[in-house]
Amino acid sequence: MTSDSLLPTRRTLLKTAGIGAAGMPLLAAGRAPQPAFAAVPTALLPAPPGQVPPLLDRAKVDRALARLDEFAGYAMAQTGLPGLAVAVVYQDEVLYSKGFGVREAGKPGKITPDTVFQVASVSKPLASTVIAGVVGREVIAWTDPVIKFNKDFALNDDYVTRNATFADLLSHRSGLQTGAGDLLEDLGFDRDYILSHLHQQPLDAFRSSYHYSNFGFTEGGQAAADAMGTAWEDLAGTILFSPLGMTSSSYRLTDYEKAADKAVLHVPLGDRVWAAKYRRDPDAEAPAGGASSSVRDLAQWLRLQLGNGTYDGRPVIDATALQTTPIPHSVSGPALAPAARSRFYGLGWNVSYDDEGRVQLGHSGAFNLGAATAVSMLPGEQLAIVALTNGRPQGIPEAINADFMDTAQHGSPTVDWLAFTAAIFRQQDEADKPEVDYTKVPSNPAPSRPGASYTGTYDNPYYGPLLVFERDGQLGMRVGPDNKPTTFALTHFDGDTFSFETIGENGNGLAGAIFTARGRGSSQQVTLDFYDRTGLGTFTRRRG
Repeated sequence: MTSDSLLPTRRTLLKTAGIGAAGMPLLAAGRAPQPAFAAVPTALLPAPPGQVPPLLDRAKVDRALARLDEFAGYAMAQTGLPGLAVAVVYQDEVLYSKGFGVREAGKPGKITPDTVFQVASVSKPLASTVIAGVVGREVIAWTDPVIKFNKDFALNDDYVTRNATFADLLSHRSGLQTGAGDLLEDLGFDRDYILSHLHQQPLDAFRSSYHYSNFGFTEGGQAAADAMGTAWEDLAGTILFSPLGMTSSSYRLTDYEKAADKAVLHVPLGDRVWAAKYRRDPDAEAPAGGASSSVRDLAQWLRLQLGNGTYDGRPVIDATALQTTPIPHSVSGPALAPAARSRFYGLGWNVSYDDEGRVQLGHSGAFNLGAATAVSMLPGEQLAIVALTNGRPQGIPEAINADFMDTAQHGSPTVDWLAFTAAIFRQQDEADKPEVDYTKVPSNPAPSRPGASYTGTYDNPYYGPLLVFERDGQLGMRVGPDNKPTTFALTHFDGDTFSFETIGENGNGLAGAIFTARGRGSSQQVTLDFYDRTGLGTFTRRRG
């Protein structure tokens, strides 16, 4: 016998190790077979259940419901939040639907279960429900490349362009960076313009990276509407809102604004004082963030979700298509230790598992201009809660939902959820601050050049032309869509650097306009650092 016949190949070792792991004896290289283990009893233990059996009952849920009024009032008293609304669904029954506070600070209009809120990114699980309806009609498949239905779709890689599917875009694994397209929206560009310019955005690894992308998600919704030959807003009405009688729900801003009973956006001014200062137009990203609804309507949608596509005993969304949305598609939060749990993203849902092994589904919505929302579900318990608020995100709806679920499980909350979520949101706010603090002007700044050295038109293939002008000795700049450009005042900071106030949903204070010139001549380029997050913020002087 040769030595080769005594030593197993690597392939054989791996196969044998696999058998050994299953409880069979391993063979030692170069030795005779050892005696087999004693026979295994034929009687086996029952297979574990496919899902954790329900651990809650109506009494436990009622105990959590009894605390909701108190906790909602406490959250408003602690923060000064103008208003909120909450609904709870359990075993296909709406057990709770109530409003608190006022629609607008300083005015008497009360919030009710029918008050319409802008729901921000809670639009995403609504949208994946709509798209599941299209999949169920066999017009598209989750695994279809979106370019099949939108021939103009393009990203910054030919392979990704040809292969990115609905599931890829709805689970944020296309490689688009977080926020790709968002700054165009802040400047007033519409959906068509933004989607047609996403191909300029750099990509991370396809299908092995996770980056939360509003406009990647929006492309998935738009392509589903294209496949049906209709507008996204009409598609949502036909497939979801109308069948469920969600008469206060829409993906059009105009419908929200014409509603008589609507909650307006608020931002905090300090010392628990809030003001209605801003208007938020999310039509460009409607599938990802443009829905408006009431808790009465959203409770009907939660009944559909917990019923796996069935509502009032009739199928509305195909169960198989819908079940694809709440399963993990991307790893959104990798475990940091061997025994820790990872977090996942499905198709429009955050997916995780609690201490009992139960599936937890949820999503938050956040408009920095003045809205915060959250939905949470325990599908195995047939329990769901949604909370809508008319104030800038501070973790309030998340705290309400977490406190409710915690109380249902343990009889009383085990965490001070309002303080816990507030701390997380404060950390996020700190992380979003600009790298350069332009409020701190150098004590002895270098002088600027004459204003004429900076004025003129600068081109950029992503943001379009930028006009720098001088009026009454003050520099300014104008950029955005031709029909509604945004004008910014420029304030000298140091040398060829000026500051300007950022705007919109992503605005975070002062940013820099950094001009570049050769010698003593006119500037040839200007980089807007706020708009340069992915390297697209440099504008070049137009020739001629």
